[in-house]
Amino acid sequence: MSTTRPYPPGDLGPESGGAGASAAPAAAIPAGQIRRLRLAGTRGAVARGRDFARQALHDWGWLPAAGADQRAAAEDVLLVVSELVTNACLHAEGPEELRLRCTAKVLRLEVSDLGAGSPAPRSPHRPGRPGGHGMFIVQRLCLDWGVVRNADGAGKTVWAELAAPS
Repeated sequence: MSTTRPYPPGDLGPESGGAGASAAPAAAIPAGQIRRLRLAGTRGAVARGRDFARQALHDWGWLPAAGADQRAAAEDVLLVVSELVTNACLHAEGPEELRLRCTAKVLRLEVSDLGAGSPAPRSPHRPGRPGGHGMFIVQRLCLDWGVVRNADGAGKTVWAELAAPS
């Protein structure tokens, strides 16, 4: 898990408007948008989560992609959603909820579940073996990721952040 960010997990950092602000037009930036999908007890949670994320990306102007960078960013989001929801299905009694938070700079994906374990990339990573690649993929594609335990002690939220397309 990365510890290189200058702000705490859950804090998306300073908003645009200062130095290094995105050059994208304000109408295309879904600043502060949050989408939620309840997944508890549903069948086909991975496909539902991916479809939900695809619709959000469409609504936010990431899709249809205007260029290769935007297409790659959208594909990365869909892959990370698939991996996080799959992990909750396989290792944490199923996902409870998928949340997407979008700012001008970052898209944050969150999957909450009632499981006790903590996801981690397998070490050492063995690319030739089946299975065990999900969190390695998340680690490689994301700016940062982590786990926040629920205050009541039951379950957690696994989150990952990806850069918004330029």
